[in-house]
Amino acid sequence: MKKKIVKTDDEWKRILTPEQYRVLRTGGTECAFAGAYYKYKNNGVYACAGCGQELFRSSKKFESGTGWPSFFEPVDRDCITEKKDTSHGMVRTEVLCSRCDGHLGHVFSDGPAPSGLRYCINSAALVFKPEKAGLPDGKLETATFGSGCFWCSDAAFRMLDGVKSVEVGYMGGDKKNPTYKEVCTGTTGHAEISRVTFDPTKVTYDGLLEIFWKIHDPTTLNRQGNDVGTQYRSVIFYHSPEQKAAAEKSRDELQKTMAKKIVTEITPASEFYRAEDYHQDYYSNNQQAPYCRAVVQPKLEKVKEHLKKDVSRK
Repeated sequence: MKKKIVKTDDEWKRILTPEQYRVLRTGGTECAFAGAYYKYKNNGVYACAGCGQELFRSSKKFESGTGWPSFFEPVDRDCITEKKDTSHGMVRTEVLCSRCDGHLGHVFSDGPAPSGLRYCINSAALVFKPEKAGLPDGKLETATFGSGCFWCSDAAFRMLDGVKSVEVGYMGGDKKNPTYKEVCTGTTGHAEISRVTFDPTKVTYDGLLEIFWKIHDPTTLNRQGNDVGTQYRSVIFYHSPEQKAAAEKSRDELQKTMAKKIVTEITPASEFYRAEDYHQDYYSNNQQAPYCRAVVQPKLEKVKEHLKKDVSRK
């Protein structure tokens, strides 16, 4: 176990989102079937959202039907502590992060073999770290794009074979740990972005760039349709000199086919701030919402047509 982390209540409020604070620091429980990770299937490790300690591996996750992420064993017994919980007129076993004492959920004795346990954990208490092993070069790659509302780009990139995970959040601003409400004011300097973790042996960075250009209008400054503000700007945050060169080449080639000037920023990646849980995989969880039907779905249809024409992308 890593060195114990102790913070004041005010310090926790500054670094956690309101929902993370409610769950981790006050013992709250999120609604069933509402968390970002209850049906999440990507490979990797789930860590504490408060301190980053690794807690559960995706290989130990199972579908319990309860509506919360469920695991049959932790990464290590030392990473969690258990505590008797007599709230709500029942006796349960509470599970906490051993490093920061953050409330994670509860453990029950109705899980699958070999442990027979079910660790019922709140999504808000977790952050997901994609698997970075198993490729020929030992690692996956990361790409970061801003193309207007991140609900659209999130859903689009998830369609690609070779994309291991997509997380939406904020980048490019000067405020630490911004909330969605703050970013929406347009005063923090952040853009809504999708951070894509991908297997370069299955989908190339150039392939991701093609999808990026396909799902938005790169000629409108700080605007995509009715979404207006600097948070909706077109931007590529590159993670290497090679990505920068590829992005500039792709932009210049596209510009030859367009009458209007492309205004897309190409800038170094900076600190990533993960958006609130309800934004993650938003389209999949809200397909009948008016915005999803009117804005997201038409963009996904474009991606489908593009993939049909270029099956080598898969």
